[in-house]
Amino acid sequence: MANTNWVMDPTHSEVLFKVRHLMVSNVSGQFKKFDANVETTGDDVTTAKVKFTADVDSISTNNEQRDAHLKNGDFFDQPSHPQLTFEGSGLEKVSDDNYKMHGTLTMRGTAKPVTMNVEYGGMAQDPWGNTRVGFTITGKINRKDFGVSFGAISETGQIMLGEEVSITANAEFIKAK
Repeated sequence: MANTNWVMDPTHSEVLFKVRHLMVSNVSGQFKKFDANVETTGDDVTTAKVKFTADVDSISTNNEQRDAHLKNGDFFDQPSHPQLTFEGSGLEKVSDDNYKMHGTLTMRGTAKPVTMNVEYGGMAQDPWGNTRVGFTITGKINRKDFGVSFGAISETGQIMLGEEVSITANAEFIKAK
């Protein structure tokens, strides 16, 4: 069976993250520039090979000062590592439309295996004759695994930032013609 390529529809997709602040609330952010391509065998989404990139310079937490700090060497080190990437291969069925996707996340030059939860939203034809598929991808990583240890404990001994970062991506893809 022939391979099918799927291209991301950025106007119907988003990549979000959140981390605990002072262990009392969450701070959320997003990447505004990102891209992903998926290759499947035919239309079988369980065979999905995923390549995802996000531009670190596009990070937004609705606070310019915090965004600038996140881009520097304390966090993403954007000048040296302008993108983060994820490469996944295939989906492992968990239940009806729920899967696990195993892959490699590379951030700050460190590549680590991660597993993401994937909810398949379905496949549909749009009014222009394009075939579309949608997914919600969620997961958690430990930021220290990728060399981001800044702000773990304040001078007074209070935990400033949680180690766990929650990731959510809502992704819609269009079948390439």
